[in-house]
Amino acid sequence: MWRLNTVRHKAGRKGCSLEELKFKRRDHEKELRQARKDRQLVSKRLLLNEDDEVDSAMDIQSSDQVVELFLKVLNGGEERGDHLSTLRKALRNPSTHLLLIKQENSMHVLVGLLSGSNAQCRLEAVRCLHELSHSPHPSVGPACLPATPYLLTYLSGQSAKFTELCLYTLGNLCPDSDAIVEKLLAQGLIPALANCIQIQRSSLAVVEAVGFTLSQLLQAKHAAEKISPLVLASGLVPHLLSVLTVDPQFGLSPAIECAWCLHYLICSNVDNGALLVQGTLSQCSALLVTLGGAVAEGTKQEGIELLIWPLLRCVGNLLSSRPLRELEPQLRDARLLATLCAFTLAFLQTQPALARESTWVLNNITADSSRFCSALLFLNLVPSLIQMLPFSRDINTMVLRILGNVAHKGSEYCIQLVKAGLLPALCATLKMADQEMVTLSLEVLLMLLSSSPQVAEEFVKQSGQSLLEAIQYNSEGEMRLRATYLLENNLTLTDL
Repeated sequence: MWRLNTVRHKAGRKGCSLEELKFKRRDHEKELRQARKDRQLVSKRLLLNEDDEVDSAMDIQSSDQVVELFLKVLNGGEERGDHLSTLRKALRNPSTHLLLIKQENSMHVLVGLLSGSNAQCRLEAVRCLHELSHSPHPSVGPACLPATPYLLTYLSGQSAKFTELCLYTLGNLCPDSDAIVEKLLAQGLIPALANCIQIQRSSLAVVEAVGFTLSQLLQAKHAAEKISPLVLASGLVPHLLSVLTVDPQFGLSPAIECAWCLHYLICSNVDNGALLVQGTLSQCSALLVTLGGAVAEGTKQEGIELLIWPLLRCVGNLLSSRPLRELEPQLRDARLLATLCAFTLAFLQTQPALARESTWVLNNITADSSRFCSALLFLNLVPSLIQMLPFSRDINTMVLRILGNVAHKGSEYCIQLVKAGLLPALCATLKMADQEMVTLSLEVLLMLLSSSPQVAEEFVKQSGQSLLEAIQYNSEGEMRLRATYLLENNLTLTDL
């Protein structure tokens, strides 16, 4: 996950070997990777009908009323469709869910109507099942299982609205239990989704629903072992990637759902090589650049951050899954760096977690790449990064790591960082109470001072020596060792 680079200087460092630092980094990356995988976004969705703005849940006072409604449906007649519609409105109230499934043969009747020839009854039956799939009661989901084979069959139908309803019903059932997921997999849910998105690719509403159902499935308990390999083998990935565009007529929703699916596939670590070969990294980064242009121009589309989140995670996790030299051919557009900086600045105050996510990706892309470190300097992005150093919430520490990545590339890079104004910024961060910020500042400072005697002289002119002495005498442990090392091995090279 987070590629926490360990900055080092040419003369080595007392008190902590490079191998120890690499071990700490790997261990920390493992913890962060697990934390991201554990942060799931399972949720249920309820589709509203055209008349739902004026409709409200029926006021059910007793179980007798539910029984009466069910008997009207059971007895049939020309008004059966209307009775089903009334029952569906009653099911808008969660308290009726358990009352209905406890009625003898209630689910058998609904399934019979779902598979029958009456189009109105079929539609109302699936709407009833959709209401039930949204239930908060854990026993309701399993009760709906007899209907799932028919719901899967209807995914290959011609009616986009009916297909959409079936998809959201199936997606709502996935989080209810492992047994439901196992049953749906055995019934062929993944091939059905692949077939559905291929047939209905012109209906972005259906594509969004496929993405929702698949993302629910990919968050199941054993998704990495049992589900992700099936999805990768199903041919779904190219369809997911084809949706990663901003459609002005339909909005961002289909792309958001498909981006989350790709994120969960990447986090499973099943076959990121296959995802890379299919262009996942290049497609996600290209869309980020497009979105970054809109953000930089101040023309943010409403909800754009909901798409930026999964795209950042896809790119950041893929970058940490392979040596960057293997991935650079898929990252030809250096504007991605400017995009990440634009996101950080745009969301710094309103959504600092998203700003932090952007700096995490920027850290991953610069950690092992001279090309991207050079681009960061060439595009004059360092001043923008420096202005984020006073900001906390882990953004400033990540920015320091990015600047450390650049400094680690050599003396010329260090000199360019000094010209961009990094020395006075480090003088400010050395005064912070945050020990991690001070420690990282000392690491970056060590590389800058080692690059040129002139840099050391400039640091002394900015009262840097007194700052190091204060750390040396007022701190303990690693910070004190580092401050002492700087005073004894770098500043003594100058005529103080």
